[in-house]
Amino acid sequence: MSPSARTLADSAVAQQVYPDGRVALSDPAVLDDSRFANADLVPVPIARRTWGTYNYLALWVGMAHCIPSWTLASGLVALGMDWKQAVLTIALANVIVLAPMLLTGHAGTKYGIPFPVFARASFGVRGANLPAMVRAAVACCWFGIQTWIGGEGIFLLAGKLFGHGWLNAGTISGTPWTQWLSFGVFWLLEVVVITRGMETLRRVENWAAPLVIVGALALLAFMAAKAGGFGPLLEQPSSLGWGSGFWKVFFPSLMGMIGFWSTLSLNIPDFTRFGGSQRAQLWGQALGLPTTMTLFAILSVLVTSGSQAVYGAPIWDPIVLSAKMSNTVGALFALLIVMVATLSVNIAANVVSPAYDLSHLLPRLVSFRTGALITGVVGILIMPWKLIANPHVYIFTWLGFVGGLLGTVAGILVADYWIVRRTRLALEELYQPDGRYWYMGGWNLRAVAAFVIGGVLAVGGSYSNVVKGVKQGPFPADGVIPLLKPLADYGWAVGLVSALLVYTLLSLSRRQNEHS
Repeated sequence: MSPSARTLADSAVAQQVYPDGRVALSDPAVLDDSRFANADLVPVPIARRTWGTYNYLALWVGMAHCIPSWTLASGLVALGMDWKQAVLTIALANVIVLAPMLLTGHAGTKYGIPFPVFARASFGVRGANLPAMVRAAVACCWFGIQTWIGGEGIFLLAGKLFGHGWLNAGTISGTPWTQWLSFGVFWLLEVVVITRGMETLRRVENWAAPLVIVGALALLAFMAAKAGGFGPLLEQPSSLGWGSGFWKVFFPSLMGMIGFWSTLSLNIPDFTRFGGSQRAQLWGQALGLPTTMTLFAILSVLVTSGSQAVYGAPIWDPIVLSAKMSNTVGALFALLIVMVATLSVNIAANVVSPAYDLSHLLPRLVSFRTGALITGVVGILIMPWKLIANPHVYIFTWLGFVGGLLGTVAGILVADYWIVRRTRLALEELYQPDGRYWYMGGWNLRAVAAFVIGGVLAVGGSYSNVVKGVKQGPFPADGVIPLLKPLADYGWAVGLVSALLVYTLLSLSRRQNEHS
């Protein structure tokens, strides 16, 4: 009998199935092959799966309340939408991306495994490094963006205290050395928190979430009092209308908004593996993600509207807005909130996943903490802050392209876990070189084929818009593969659906051949 044809009953170590459906190994000590397991990758014991609904709700509140989330609406308004169209696009995107989030999160809670180990079931014990490294690369870029933003908060906060000399210090590569110092301080603060482990992260998210909400509402109240209302921006009409011009921008923008959290739709098992129940992770995420993102988008629009009335121009960046406050105490409080928000989201969304992914690549040499340190270094070297300089590049090129590739991986994971295996995994064999998930030399070529086909369909037609004769992005105006250009605006959906279908057909046909 081939490894892929084994039944769950053939596993050498019995799996304990608890009344609530969660699974653990009778003897976790057998997972001692250092090539495929270490203390951070093995299943979380039932006793340590303690996260409840509030923990996941707080996690999402902490992650959603960040500067890029705040400025998403501004990017859409800059493309011609009014505030209602921008909020509608963001809300719909987060409802859509919640579905794969819950589907992949189920495996983490049921088996206590992180994303790269979960990916072994579909890609193979070694092949799982392919999606893991794609996800890690994206996280490193986001880590750099968020760390630079957090450093800017410290720079302006210190400027309120130390005055003109701090803000106008000598420059290095065109930037004040004090801002580089602030960047380094924020980076160090993040590293200190994450190297203390996931339990420390849980505690940080628990107190950061309500603090961020209070701070955002306080900023809203301040701007309302100063502006005497929120009229100017809310009355600004859409330059796109609701006709063909709007829909031409809407669909690629929707895919870009989905791409914003498509990263977490893959590695959400990194968090749900600590779940006390499926109900906890399901309700925590359902209540936390779409509602928080939508309310945060509305909040950003209202505050920005107030800034236009007060300062004569809309200010979408809350750091810049906070720094403009004449009240020093209020400004310091607002900047502190911004830094707490950035810290909580960057650690949770952009350090946890690559830390596990890099540990998965070399379990014997790289622990979770070492992986976090590597993430920090790589995230700086990439210099990804340039990605958000242009909304066309940020939404269409960066988020759209990344979303297409990650949608492809999500399609394969969902197809394998829910359609092919019906949520049943042999836990021990995810860590073995001779189990059913070894496939061919550790690689499942069916998953690789689905990834390549889905990826080409999703991003092969990637193109750059031309505005006033200037190309906005690195891709050809007619698309990398012109024939696929019409699919590029739907990259995430195309990648997910096509990879899901290809993987399902290849896997079911293989299973049928084995039994014939």
